[in-house]
Amino acid sequence: MGMRILLIEDDVACARAVEASLSSEGHFCETMASAQDCYGSIIPKNDDYDVVILDIHFPGKVDGYDILVKLRESGIKVPVLILSCISSVAHKVKGLYYGADDYITKPFHKSELLARIKAIVRRTRGHPESIVRVGNISINLDHKCVECNGEIIHLTKKEYGMIELLSSRLGTVLTKEMFLSHLYRELDEPSDDKIIDVFMCKLRKKLKVANGGKNYIETVWGRGYVLKECASDDEESGSKSSGGSVSKSSGDDAKSGGSGGKGARPGYNKWPTEGERGGAGNKAEERRNYAEEA
Repeated sequence: MGMRILLIEDDVACARAVEASLSSEGHFCETMASAQDCYGSIIPKNDDYDVVILDIHFPGKVDGYDILVKLRESGIKVPVLILSCISSVAHKVKGLYYGADDYITKPFHKSELLARIKAIVRRTRGHPESIVRVGNISINLDHKCVECNGEIIHLTKKEYGMIELLSSRLGTVLTKEMFLSHLYRELDEPSDDKIIDVFMCKLRKKLKVANGGKNYIETVWGRGYVLKECASDDEESGSKSSGGSVSKSSGDDAKSGGSGGKGARPGYNKWPTEGERGGAGNKAEERRNYAEEA
């Protein structure tokens, strides 16, 4: 399962070793070398990360313990793995007391680092067996497969990536930007985020066919998508405002370029009109190309 990981480490050689270990398993790693800079920026960016790998000693007044304390005092529950050259019991106890989920010493072995990351993420997400179940759907994050009532649902790589991210943050609304980052990891990322709507439409259709028409992925207008057992039967209905209703914009409408009706939100989850395509380059063609590659 690909994850977004924040590494806070000032040792260049160690940082490169960690980055190489993570990228070899399909994870995306963002590295920050300054504890002082990280101290002011980690909180607003917390939702972007699945786990934080944190060194303890940095030059200057701010150390890893300060960052850890700030995270926990702010109510941020992102899993934290301390990676330190200090192996004393006192430091391990201190790190765990301040809110770290695990502590590993340098030098480390790649397999141990990856296993510990996987273990703490499972514990904090509440999925110790790496199988997420939503209604009749089971997502096996280890074997990268999805089943419905014991039958395999055949998904493309991009479709699996979509439900993988949704299941890893069950009940949380995820933005299109988060899906783009998870699927492409800044490599050949499409300029138009509506490609996410295309992938989502295909994924929903496969899940509904396998599950007798029942839907577990809900659209939250203006925000993104959420996976939950009590999702609306109308997969595209989303939230309703107090002043009126929000019209349906189904996956088929998105493909055909339907108007969406009164109250539909232009540009969200639908294909552009001929006029819109005329002045926007060739984004419709781009979306089709990405969809075919998926």
